[in-house]
Amino acid sequence: MSGLEHYLSIFTKAVFIENIVLAYFLGLCSFLAISKNINASVGIGMAVVVVLTITAPINWFLWEFLLDKGALVWISEGFKDTDLGFLKLIVFISVIAAMVQLVEMFMESFSQSLYNSLGIFLPLIAVNCSILGGSLFMVEREYTISETVVYGFGSGVGFFLAIVALASIRYRLRYSNIPPRLKGVGMAMLLTGLLSMAFMAFSGIDL
Repeated sequence: MSGLEHYLSIFTKAVFIENIVLAYFLGLCSFLAISKNINASVGIGMAVVVVLTITAPINWFLWEFLLDKGALVWISEGFKDTDLGFLKLIVFISVIAAMVQLVEMFMESFSQSLYNSLGIFLPLIAVNCSILGGSLFMVEREYTISETVVYGFGSGVGFFLAIVALASIRYRLRYSNIPPRLKGVGMAMLLTGLLSMAFMAFSGIDL
């Protein structure tokens, strides 16, 4: 497999086959809550793309040159057995929180209406398990830095497509006769399950 095909495979799998929301069900809290509004869904989706694309490579460098066993050997040979892997959750979340804060400041300055519509769910991206999951999957799969960038971007795009798709369907359902007991979160959960089943159709693709 050539280099371009390899990266295209990682991107396609991250978006469709291994969608971080619909395949692993990570980040469902903001996914279900924000998808009531299409504009807010687009905004949070773009924020997730930016945060995942930037934090995954940063966390890769921290893992490779600071946290992994023997990662500190560049300082001295005496650190070849040092393993700081137990700190990865704290470090990864700290990086994500810092990046989310920058995104929040940017939105507040340039798009006040979007900032207000996202409300508390924008800072909650800092503890969104889909963002953290991207960094943890990067470590588990032993991606290179270039593979990590492609995977982070692809995972963000997958989240974006999923939340916008759900928001669009929920918008159309406003004009449908839904049983009272299924309105709200109940219908959103059913739609998430149906979207997940639809995305499972891509699992047969072998790249």
